[in-house]
Amino acid sequence: MTIFRHIARGFLFASSLTAAQEAAQPAEFEHAGVTASWAKYADVLTFGRGQTLALLDDGCTMSKPEWQAVVEGVPKVRVTYDAVDGDDDPKHEGKGYHGSTIGIPSSVNHGSKRGVAFNNQIAIVRSLECCHCKVADSASLARALQWVIDHHVEHHITTVNLAPVDDQEHGEPVATEIDAKLATLRELGVWVSAPAGNHNFTKGISWPASQPNCFAIGAVAPGKEVVVLDRSAKVDLLVPARATSSSNAIVCGSAMILREAIEKSGYPWQADGKNIAEAMMKIFHDTGKPVEDKASGQTFRRLDLLAALNHVMKKSTP
Repeated sequence: MTIFRHIARGFLFASSLTAAQEAAQPAEFEHAGVTASWAKYADVLTFGRGQTLALLDDGCTMSKPEWQAVVEGVPKVRVTYDAVDGDDDPKHEGKGYHGSTIGIPSSVNHGSKRGVAFNNQIAIVRSLECCHCKVADSASLARALQWVIDHHVEHHITTVNLAPVDDQEHGEPVATEIDAKLATLRELGVWVSAPAGNHNFTKGISWPASQPNCFAIGAVAPGKEVVVLDRSAKVDLLVPARATSSSNAIVCGSAMILREAIEKSGYPWQADGKNIAEAMMKIFHDTGKPVEDKASGQTFRRLDLLAALNHVMKKSTP
């Protein structure tokens, strides 16, 4: 295909997305370079196909049409599990509500809406009663993470959205049962990230994002290079969003796309990290936009998916 045909196809893809397919979070996706990545790499990447994202949250209403969707013969939901009760029914119980929607920004492919990695599958794992958690929920979260360890090969799980927040300002890690599971997943190259929290803390972030071997994801205001919500030196990356749960969902989808780009291009990721998860974060960091935050005294990097893909695919921005 000539460069002119490639550009034309990218333009048509972007135009059709605007007319018929809408980004799940339009302002956020544009700011993070997601929609530009869809257009530029429409002929190259599949945007999540063959990969599964594990959503570890407080359950899900499985009757929602988004999670009943079948795209090109592939069910959006690949598998479900309840690590609290030990069965396969992840329905909300008690105070649960959040897990029914947390997969939208990363994964939806229904009606007119598309998430970042819209062709992926998801594994819905009920991991605790409510996303607004306590450190005491570490026991069931550890069981959920162990389930991912045990089944990641079987279900092609490359990425984990560890969605809970305890809404506290942790300046240091809090040792619990999840730490050994997180270390194992990191060694396996499975991406695990969690939202930093939404209280404008400047010296600490929520557990479990506070833990080693879990990438902590903060936020900038959509359309602005202004750091918002919880942050500390532990935060690995900022993503445009109105809540860090959405920041984390967007970066989970982005990690799936970057992983595919690395595999298809043969990019030598070993120079960037001990495992592919760490290498991907370094790529996101090194290609991201620096954002200075006077309130915390930190300079962070903001996700630019297109820049990360260009780096891996050795292509320049047109």
